[in-house]
Parts: sequence; structure tokens; C-alpha cells
Amino acid sequence: MSIRHGLLALLEHGPRYGSQLRSEFESRTGATWPLNVGQVYTTLNRLERDGMVAQNGEDEAGHALYVITDAGRSELRSWFETPVDRSSPPRDELAIKLAMAVGAPGVDIRAVIQSQRHHTVNAMQDYTRLKAQALAAIESGGSRERDDVAWLLVLEQLIFQTEAEARWLDHCEVRLIRLSAAGRGTGPAAAPPSSAPSAQTAPTTTGARPARPD
Repeated sequence: MSIRHGLLALLEHGPRYGSQLRSEFESRTGATWPLNVGQVYTTLNRLERDGMVAQNGEDEAGHALYVITDAGRSELRSWFETPVDRSSPPRDELAIKLAMAVGAPGVDIRAVIQSQRHHTVNAMQDYTRLKAQALAAIESGGSRERDDVAWLLVLEQLIFQTEAEARWLDHCEVRLIRLSAAGRGTGPAAAPPSSAPSAQTAPTTTGARPARPD
């Protein structure tokens, strides 16, 4: 996640101070990736060092204001125009966990997969509920429509991710069943995958994901 570019995008709307940038970043993303003020000011200091932002006085409350520079605008345009690199994907803890679980003594991969599927489907249901809230907020209009649309896009990406993860977990079980049937040692054989319920029908046993802050 590029905090650096996110702050530049917010500063393009006008001067901001650190805690204001944090609040606007979290409002735009529904606090999916929360920031602390220390992260914001550390990033601002680096951007200032690189000539992409500059301090521009203070507001009435004495907060130091930052503005984007021409170099910062150029960097931001380049970020928007350049596709996100997928050639070096970030480490995925779940994929690593299942890879390490194959053949590990005393590890029931079936239990690992079923536990993760239950968590994933619950998360999918929570995201879908929050999506309905975001859509209702957009339809009602109001001064925060831009933030509501941004939050909706983030939620839909999370929903697509969890749907894909649930399908991948089903695939993992099928793969393990085939390997077990072929007589290859992969640890305890997995039972046939149960169809993962949709986000709308899955029972929720965990606490709901917090809604986007006002």
C-alpha cells in the first residue's frame, strides 16, 4: 500500500496538516488500512526531503500545513498512469501456511482449510453488509458522496478477494483428495469440500467489521 501516494493525492485538493490527512485517508478507505499520526508525519518528512511537498505556514489552530509541489504532482500522475506491478507479489500468509502444512507431522490440513474457509466466508458476509450500507449512503446523497464511493470500491475489492479465496480453498481440498487417491503422502486426507455458502447466507459468528468512521 502506498501511503506516500495516497497523501499526495489528498494534498492535491489543497493544504492539509498531518492528523487531517490521516482522517481523510481513513475516511476514503473506510479505515481498512488505518494509519497513525506518526506514520503520516514520517511520510510527510520524506516527501518534503524529496521535494514533493513543502510546508506552507500554519492554520488558525497552529497546525503546520503541507502543500504538494510540481514534483509531487508529477510523481502522482506517474503513479496513477503506471499499472501496479504483479511480477513480485507480496507474501501471502495463508498460501505459505498451507504450503508448510503439506506433510507436516501432526497437522490436519483439512482442519486448517475448513477453519480458514469459515473465517473467510464470515468476512465476506461482513463486507457485503457494509457494501449495502455504502450503497444506501450513496443513494441518499449528501456531502460525503465522494468518500462513500471510494469506500464502496474498496469494499468490492475485498469482497472479490474473499470470494476468490473461498474458491481457492475448495480447490486445495480437491487437489489434496486427488493426491491422496494417487497414493502420495500429503498428510491426513481431506474430505470432499462442502460448498461454501454465499456472503448473503453464511452464518456470522464473529464480530462485524467496524463501519467506516464518520
